[in-house]
Amino acid sequence: MPIPTKHIIEKLTSFIENEQFRGYDPYDTLNSFFPLHLLGRYGQSLAIQIQKRNPLNIRGIIGIKKGHNPKGLGLLLEAYSRLLIKTNKPEYKNSAELLFSMLMANSTPGYRGRCWGYNFVWANPEKVLPAYYPSIVVTAFVGKGVFEYYRATRNEEAIPLLREICDYIILDLPRTETPQGICFSYTNISRDCCYNASLLGAEILAKTFALTGEKHLRDLSLQAADFVAAHQHRDGRWNYSLRLDGRGERKQVDFHQGFILASLTEIIEETGISPERYSECLKKGALFYRDNQFFDDGRSKWRYPKRFPIDIHHQAQGIITFAALSKIDPSYLTFAQKILKWTVGHLWDEGGFFYYQKNRLYTNKISYLRWGQAWMLVALSLLYAADGKK
Repeated sequence: MPIPTKHIIEKLTSFIENEQFRGYDPYDTLNSFFPLHLLGRYGQSLAIQIQKRNPLNIRGIIGIKKGHNPKGLGLLLEAYSRLLIKTNKPEYKNSAELLFSMLMANSTPGYRGRCWGYNFVWANPEKVLPAYYPSIVVTAFVGKGVFEYYRATRNEEAIPLLREICDYIILDLPRTETPQGICFSYTNISRDCCYNASLLGAEILAKTFALTGEKHLRDLSLQAADFVAAHQHRDGRWNYSLRLDGRGERKQVDFHQGFILASLTEIIEETGISPERYSECLKKGALFYRDNQFFDDGRSKWRYPKRFPIDIHHQAQGIITFAALSKIDPSYLTFAQKILKWTVGHLWDEGGFFYYQKNRLYTNKISYLRWGQAWMLVALSLLYAADGKK
C-alpha cells in the first residue's frame, strides 16, 4: 500500500505551524532555570545525556520553554521551499518567507560573516558553548534552506546572504590544510577535523558558486571534498572525526555517514565537476550505509553496529540520503520510500508529528521540533518532489 505522503505533509505542516515553529530539543537541558552551570562541564554534559534519554518530558516542570532553533528553522525553510517549488501553493510561500525573515533577523553578531548557533547552552566533557554560539553545522543548514528559498522564489536578498555565510566559513573558521585537501573546523573555538561538518560547509560554498560563479568558492569546496574522500575507509565508511594530536580517529559511525554522502552528491551537482572524481567513493559509501546501517525493512541502526534505539533523525537522514543517491542509482529511491513506510508505521502519530525513538521495550513519544519534525519534513518534501503527482 503506498504511503500517503501528501496527507502526512499536510498534517505535519499544520502541527509545526500550530507550534509557531517552536519546539523542544533533545539537547536543551541547560535552558532550565536550575543552576546547572554549577555542575561544571562534566556535570552539565551528564545532565544533557540523562535528559535526552528520559522518555518523560519534564521540561515544563524544570523551566525549559519551547524555542526557535536556528537549525530547525533552516531545515524548515528548505522543506517549505521544496514544497513551494512542487506545488506553488501560497501557504507554503508565506511560511517560507516568514522563516527567511526570521533567519535574516536573528544571526549571531560579532563575526566577519553571517552565522547561527543552537538556541541552548551546549556542553560536553571538553567545552561549554553558550546559546547561539555559531557553528559550521547550524550555519550550513541555514544556508541550505536559503539556497532552496532562492530557487523557489528568486528573492535577490538570498544571494548576498549566502555570500555572507561563505565569509563565515572562509574567514571566521580555522581550517586544516594538508596535501590531501582542507578541512574546515566545527567552530572558531579551536582547530578540528569533523568530516561531515566540514563537508556541509563545502556544500554551501558549492551552492553559492552555482549562483555567483566565484571560482575560489568552487576550489575550496572541492579541496574539502578531496580531504573527506581521502579519509574514507576501505569498507566504505567514515569515522566521525580526525584527532589532530595524533591519536587517530573518533570511531563513531551513525547518521553522519548519510550527511557525507548527501553533501558529496550536492557538491558534484553544483560545481559541475565530473562525477568520476568521487564515483567510487560514493558507491562504496552508499553500499556501506545501505548494507550495514539499515535493515531491509527500512529500520536504521543507532551507531553501527548497535541496533537500538531506532531514532527519527536517523530515519529521516536515510530518506534524504537515499533520495540524493538515486541520482547515481535509481533503486535507492525505492529504498528511501521503504524507510518512510517503516517510519510512518512505527513512529508516526496521527496527531501530526513523529516520535523521537523506538527502543527495544518502549517508544519515546516526545515530539522534538528540530530533531524530528523538521528533518522529517525535509525528507517528505524530497520524496514528494520525486513523485510525479501534484
